[in-house]
Amino acid sequence: MKDVLTLLRPRFLAMKNRVASGQRRGKMLARLFYAMVGLIFWAGLFAIFYRVLKYFKNVEVFGDLLAFKLLAMSLITFFSLLIFSGLLTALSKFYLSRDLPLVHSLPVPSEKIFLARWLESSADSSWMVIAYSLPLFLSYGVVYKAGALFYTTLLLNILPFCLIATTLSILLVLAFAPILPAGRMRSLSFVLGILVFLLLLISFRLMRPEKFANPESFATLLVYFKDLEMTNDPYLPTTWFFDSIRSALSGATGKALFHTALSWSFCGSLVYLTTWIAGPLYLKGLSRAQTVYGKRPGFPALRRLRWPSPLQWLPGPVRAFVLKEIKTFLRDQTQWPQIFLLAALIVLYLYNFSVLPLERAPIQIVYLQNLFSFLNMGLAAFVLTAVSARFVFPAISIEGGAFWIVKSAPLSVGTYLWIKFFIYFIPLLLLSELLIIATNILLRVTPFMMTLSVITMLFLAPGVVSLALCLGTLYPDFSSENPAQSVTSLGGLIYMTLCAGFIALVIALEAGPVYTIFMGGMRGASLSMSQWIWLAGSFSAAMILCFMTFAIPMRIAVRNLGEKLDG
Repeated sequence: MKDVLTLLRPRFLAMKNRVASGQRRGKMLARLFYAMVGLIFWAGLFAIFYRVLKYFKNVEVFGDLLAFKLLAMSLITFFSLLIFSGLLTALSKFYLSRDLPLVHSLPVPSEKIFLARWLESSADSSWMVIAYSLPLFLSYGVVYKAGALFYTTLLLNILPFCLIATTLSILLVLAFAPILPAGRMRSLSFVLGILVFLLLLISFRLMRPEKFANPESFATLLVYFKDLEMTNDPYLPTTWFFDSIRSALSGATGKALFHTALSWSFCGSLVYLTTWIAGPLYLKGLSRAQTVYGKRPGFPALRRLRWPSPLQWLPGPVRAFVLKEIKTFLRDQTQWPQIFLLAALIVLYLYNFSVLPLERAPIQIVYLQNLFSFLNMGLAAFVLTAVSARFVFPAISIEGGAFWIVKSAPLSVGTYLWIKFFIYFIPLLLLSELLIIATNILLRVTPFMMTLSVITMLFLAPGVVSLALCLGTLYPDFSSENPAQSVTSLGGLIYMTLCAGFIALVIALEAGPVYTIFMGGMRGASLSMSQWIWLAGSFSAAMILCFMTFAIPMRIAVRNLGEKLDG
């Protein structure tokens, strides 16, 4: 392993230099603030999982079954995210990194280079999923009063779980690398990742989790319990992880160790198989990745035509940058598969609302419909955050080595950032409003909830996009071969955390007034003057928070990018 550690040494030195550069007072305070925000968000996730599991625990007969069903579904979600992230990272690490010519010129065997890159790829694609999954696992340990066996089993299983997912991703990339050059291989890897992700998502939908809210759909109570207890396919890595955790929680040491051994044995076999396959395929794929494919078929006659532009009213430099942003997005082949994935997720998102058995719920339908509509505002805002993290956050970094054009352009920094803002804000606002209006129509909510949802999203969207641009200028990565990879960086994590806190605060400020108005309408009671003052104050505070989250990050982004351009 000496050669492998030598190849990984630049990575460790870079981390050490980043830590050393952060010893200055200003950076230390900023990192301390971000650490506190991250800790609060992490604690919030733990509190949510803890409350849900505590509620399940208190439900007699089948509460534990519901808790373990939630665990099984969560593990499937984590595994699919690991595979999707692993595909993106493996492609960059093995075939598109700029230091590959230097690394392969060293007197080191190619299999050791492959092993070092495999370790880097696995670490980069797994750390964020592990960080966000720990609150879920710890909540199970606290609620079920687990001992040392549970935490030991968790530590022993989470590593092979991540390695299996990332190694499967590397196998897919290795298989297609000798066939396609780098540009097309990148597009294909996105398609493969999306297909895998959608396959797992569709398999989750085929489980129809909403049927558990309607026991009448089962012939007998015994069939209902049997369906709840049904585990996943025994050949899936998620099943081994699930069975080991469940056995550890029940105190079955032998079963926990057996399923842990299954995970480790399969992980070891898969790693050996991957290194064996990489022998004849890796260098061949690397050579193929350096080739350039020919021009795509086109219609030169149509390209020579001068079409009337709807942007003629803009000043020349502004119009040029707007067209550059649009053409860059349309010509990037890696963007289109993600748009198709986004469309598929929206269809599944809307379908989930259409199959909710609200009419069989013990709560009044009107109350339940409007409750789901209010909670859906937060859910749609989180979807908006995820999309912004992928497209808006790397909008500055995507300039790459051509950033000198921005420095030499006859545009101010503010104008450049406002162009970026509106290019992404308008379609993302339309997307969020589409989700809100469509789900509210499916839920058949009251006109008040429809109006409130639309207005809330109108105020939330600018703040979410502004935060993405701000963090994108604070944590740019102009040397990244893959813009999607920047989402898993420290800046991406901070952005997701700040957005989650911003959305949660807005929803919390509106929750009390909405409940008061809705219950007053149901009871036919008029609101008192003090209640009206409280309503006005809460809604005004939410609006002010949205405005500050929109204005302050944009000012920080302009100042910070201006300092970078001057430097």
